[in-house]
Amino acid sequence: MDLRDYLRILRRNWTIIVAFALAGLLLGGAVSLFSKPTYTAETQLFVAIQGSGTVQELQQGNTFTQARVQSYVKTVVSPVVLQPVIDTLGLTLTAEELAGKVKARTDVNTVLISIAVEDSSPVQASAIAAAVGDSLIKAVDMLEKPKAGGTSPVSLSVIKPAVAPLYPSAPNTRLDLILGMLTGTLLGVGFALLRTTLDARIRNEDDLRQVTESPLLGAISYDQDAEGRPLVTQHAPQSPRAEAFRQLRTNLQFANVTGTANTVLITSSLPGEGKSTTATNLAIALAQAGRTVCLVDADLRRPMVAEYLGLERNAGLTTALVGAANVNDLLQPWGDDELYVLASGQIPPNPSELLGSSEMQHLIERLGEAFDTVIIDAPPLLPVTDAAVLSQHVGGVVLVVGVQKIKRHDLEKSLSNLRLVEANLLGVVLNRVPAKGADAYNYGYYSKELPSKGGRSVAASRSRRAHPGAAELSSELPREDGTRTAVPWPRHATGAAPEIGASRHF
Repeated sequence: MDLRDYLRILRRNWTIIVAFALAGLLLGGAVSLFSKPTYTAETQLFVAIQGSGTVQELQQGNTFTQARVQSYVKTVVSPVVLQPVIDTLGLTLTAEELAGKVKARTDVNTVLISIAVEDSSPVQASAIAAAVGDSLIKAVDMLEKPKAGGTSPVSLSVIKPAVAPLYPSAPNTRLDLILGMLTGTLLGVGFALLRTTLDARIRNEDDLRQVTESPLLGAISYDQDAEGRPLVTQHAPQSPRAEAFRQLRTNLQFANVTGTANTVLITSSLPGEGKSTTATNLAIALAQAGRTVCLVDADLRRPMVAEYLGLERNAGLTTALVGAANVNDLLQPWGDDELYVLASGQIPPNPSELLGSSEMQHLIERLGEAFDTVIIDAPPLLPVTDAAVLSQHVGGVVLVVGVQKIKRHDLEKSLSNLRLVEANLLGVVLNRVPAKGADAYNYGYYSKELPSKGGRSVAASRSRRAHPGAAELSSELPREDGTRTAVPWPRHATGAAPEIGASRHF
């Protein structure tokens, strides 16, 4: 992963990182609040060599003193120094326990020794520091005194007496808060990286590219109103959703530059990825471009096209396949453009057998000859084999990938199924792409929807006027023998479908 990938992960999981940081901040505050205050008292000693004071002796004494100071610092926490302190102050501690409260240090190239003592009582901390300083003076005097007698050449003097501190040295509330927030942030970033590594869902184009190099025909952004208003005609003409399907229409035409794939199968890996809405809106977009389009609902398990368009579902594809009616009589026109819909018909007990039959193949061929484009909404690839079987009878396949709905291994299996039957995969459509955030896929150059009328957008109102939905109209479609027959289901526009070639009674 490069820097952009890491930045995308941080943007995607910023709420988790902030939550961890706040938790660390609260934990740091709790530690500071419930910690017992500790006071630190400090005394400072000066080490000198007693001599005549000549220049040579002073230089030698200074070198000697600096060499010895480090030894005196280590002597501070020895029993020789601490035991007299315990005896003098009557402490109930051992020399080893007292050594844990005493710290001694010296700065480089100096002869100063600093002794700091920590205790829960400021008075006792200052008393112990003063007693340790006095005890060190006596211990050094005893250790440095010549065995032949005389005074010690080393003299220690207190230059900074220990005083009782007014404020505790610990806990440091500010430091605890900073460390808590920093620790929480690092844990949040680590959790975000781990979560991303373990999350196999397809989230954006980069995740898609890790699975397949198939062309990305389009990206449909997530619209929270799509469930209630799934059709592009129910939105403003320049809305992001309508523009996305126009872009998909254009890219599909480029993917089919040879013009041999005028029958296109729309499928997905799993249910709920949005294949039916994609197929329906793509058919509408193609019809709006002036093409004659036939939309076939071949999902004989969970048909949705007729419900989206407000058409009669009980007579349709299965009716034609079993020979109960001529396909010319079953096509239902929709809208003001040349869009005709072949609904699913009654749900049969054997969908796979019907869709895999020679009758279905022949029907697709006849529709392909009669229309500029045939869009077929097929069942998902993984639960059933219907789509894989149908893909052998069409010119091309478009695979809809629902963002955050499908995992990489499921997509890999779907692509493998298509390769196994040698299907012509025209490309992939990313659906439900976030409109904002790290995984967004749009450029934001769209006009807003027109002001609403009574809670409905103007585009939606116009759509309802153009497509009344349930108006019973008595229309006729041409039969192969030249006669016309009435269509006994709701229609949305007048006009006749292109004449389908010589029929076969299935």
